[in-house]
Amino acid sequence: MPDEDELARAFEVERPRLLRVAYSTTGSLAEAEDCVQESWLRLRRVPDPRAIRDLRSWLTTAVGRLALDALGSARSRRERYVGTWLPEPVVERAGAVASDPAERVTLDESVSMALLVVLDELSPAQRTAFLLHDVFGMPFGQVAEVVGRTPAAVRQLASRARRHVERNRPHTPAPRAEQWRLVHAFAAACREGDLEGLVRLLDPEVAWRGDGGGLVSSLPGVVRGAERVASRLIAFGRGPMPPGSLRVATVNGAAGLLFYAPEGDVSVASFTVAGGRITAIDVQRNPEKLTSVRYPGA
Repeated sequence: MPDEDELARAFEVERPRLLRVAYSTTGSLAEAEDCVQESWLRLRRVPDPRAIRDLRSWLTTAVGRLALDALGSARSRRERYVGTWLPEPVVERAGAVASDPAERVTLDESVSMALLVVLDELSPAQRTAFLLHDVFGMPFGQVAEVVGRTPAAVRQLASRARRHVERNRPHTPAPRAEQWRLVHAFAAACREGDLEGLVRLLDPEVAWRGDGGGLVSSLPGVVRGAERVASRLIAFGRGPMPPGSLRVATVNGAAGLLFYAPEGDVSVASFTVAGGRITAIDVQRNPEKLTSVRYPGA
């Protein structure tokens, strides 16, 4: 039997992928970390780990089940949630310590904010089936063990989820350079209070959503349309913004913005880009979902 050190090393190799599975399912870094930690405890309780033929598969199944349970519980709590619910953002920070869960999530299209927002419209079973099969490559038979359905039923769940995702997210993600160019231009227009400049950067049907969780002020609903969004952004900033209040950062693997208010509140903006313009802006302001985002100098 491998000793605990060997088992721990093997587990740590899989940890980034497991965090990505749990985070993309739950939309919460805290819940993802809890799911991964519980999978480690369950692995340690296995009488003979050598009997596990495929450790990656075993761990993915365990985390998938835990994340599905967490998602179901979160849905119940969300019925009492104040305002729009948005996922917890993953913000990459220079110099972050390796123990920070946000720095251990492998960032790619599977954890983009645009995809997570779309996935949140699915049932927990549909979301789990789609992610485990289409994103993480798990066979339908194994997904069926996680979801508690037959392989045929899981195939149908994933198919419905796939159609929903294809209808509701950009078919061709914008090149990374284009994302960063637009977000830098967006930040500059906000800093300068440039209304016309903002309108030019936004898609005519752009959607702006905000999540304050009832703890801080946020949008009461979705604001749509380039001119309405630009006008409200300028009003929100009350004219030109002070130096250092807006910082471009990597949010869920794409270009995003951090906004630091003078009173210490932090907001994280995620952007969806398609057709050379910004099509969606998702702003997370709920401090309970921003515990890993620190004020400069903190």
